[in-house]
Amino acid sequence: MSRPSAAIRLADAAFALFDERGYEQTTVDDIAERAGLGRTTFFRHYRSKEAVIFPDHDRLLELIRDRLATSSHSTALVAVSDAVRLVLLHYIDEGELARRRYALTSKVATLRDREIASVARYQRLFREFIADWMGDPTEAASLRAELMAASVAAAHNHVLRRWLRGESADPVAEVDEAMREVLRLFPTPDARSGEDQQGSTVVAFRTGQDLDALLPALRRLVEDGQRPL
Repeated sequence: MSRPSAAIRLADAAFALFDERGYEQTTVDDIAERAGLGRTTFFRHYRSKEAVIFPDHDRLLELIRDRLATSSHSTALVAVSDAVRLVLLHYIDEGELARRRYALTSKVATLRDREIASVARYQRLFREFIADWMGDPTEAASLRAELMAASVAAAHNHVLRRWLRGESADPVAEVDEAMREVLRLFPTPDARSGEDQQGSTVVAFRTGQDLDALLPALRRLVEDGQRPL
């Protein structure tokens, strides 16, 4: 069996020390020493002891951008769902490490704050993409994009937390269903345009006939248009 990589050894050492001594009482030197590695090796893999705990959010955000960038206007919402699944799969692949992180961040306020800040970065990325997809510069559309992005983040986090607590046997199926629920809340711009087209349509034209003679015929046309097929 091959020896774990330096990054994994450092992460294992860090979480063991956090459990034994507490997060605040553990230093970078403590982690490196427990892993049997030097301080330089630690900083080759992690920028700080916080970085040992959290996944590489910059890389995950780049993966999301890449997936969203491959979409067209008609496949934009499929791309959003795929991007959410990418993030969930990353945590699932981490396995026990993700669960240890969840337990730790639940107890340490500074780590919870960092996690919240990370969620905000994902939400902002989705909001910008959705706003661009809507193609509507109005304040109402901006609000819809904000609400939709918040719902996307909430759906992912709800399923992720269930999996972290051991409550979900199939988190991928759950997140797919959660995203379907989100998309049902927000009809596409084309569908909304169809809704907006319901109602009365007035056509203006020029004719030599007297208006009083035309009105009965126009009224019959309107009434015929309102009868069910």
